[in-house]
Amino acid sequence: MIATLEETASRQRANFGAVVASLEGVSKNYGEVRALRNVNFTVHAGQVVALLGPNGAGKTTAVKLLLGLLQPNSGKTRVFGGDPTNPQNRMRTGAMLQVGRVPETLRVGEHIDLFSSYYTNPLPLAEVLAAAGLEKLRDRKFGDLSGGQRQRTLFALAICGNPDLLFLDEPTVGLDVEARRALWEEIRRLVDQGKTVLLTTHYLEEADALADRIAVINQGEIISEGTPAEIKAQTSGKRIRCITALSLATLLQIPGVTDARQDRDAIEIHAREAEPVVRALLARDASLSGLEITSAGLEEAFLALTQDNGENGNRKN
Repeated sequence: MIATLEETASRQRANFGAVVASLEGVSKNYGEVRALRNVNFTVHAGQVVALLGPNGAGKTTAVKLLLGLLQPNSGKTRVFGGDPTNPQNRMRTGAMLQVGRVPETLRVGEHIDLFSSYYTNPLPLAEVLAAAGLEKLRDRKFGDLSGGQRQRTLFALAICGNPDLLFLDEPTVGLDVEARRALWEEIRRLVDQGKTVLLTTHYLEEADALADRIAVINQGEIISEGTPAEIKAQTSGKRIRCITALSLATLLQIPGVTDARQDRDAIEIHAREAEPVVRALLARDASLSGLEITSAGLEEAFLALTQDNGENGNRKN
């Protein structure tokens, strides 16, 4: 019998907060290169967890371990309390990865039908097409799709098996703003239905908008973990943007300024507190205009965390 998301939601909500995937003291090497170093990481039911890090930090290695595509050199990998390679556990997971190839001669609907046949409890084709915004592309060959349409098809293949745990690796690459926002809404809907999502993305706005929890990984180690607000709180300060005749050297001499850089026709200043810096700017430059003040965001926190932790080196992702 085919069940819908709604029919399985009550069971999934009952398990809200339980650990559905974990790395327990996991290390993974590629020859002499250490990709993960004694990593402890958990994903809880009913949440979106974003795994962030620079290129080569270990994100994809962590995801592949949780999918059972790789085995750790040490430590334990668990999904639904057991081995990720267990067929029953694999039936409950879906993945959208930036690897592999999809036959280009099959049509979108044919791809979804094929992938759905691998699962015991797939979603109806019409529901999958609607969720991915592919209703008008059902009969289009995969090879004739644009980059964004291909991404939406890969998302459809990830959700068609009605998984409880969904791995999304850079899901909105190549999507325009409207399609990206639509996919965000679909991810939120899945979580509202009781699904769990592990998200990797380079769009920090995306992580900030979607994630219940964020883990920052760098050089194979988890260096920070918490809610988006907790991650952002690790980098206190304000961002001041303005048009000024003052030089960068002069701005950096103002007490409280931690950084200043040119951004097109304006200057972006980072400061511990905005008010004294703004007063100093106005005192030094009567022509100052275009003044904007915002709190430090996830981007500043991410850069501060990863830069403080050093360079990546030649580490596999």
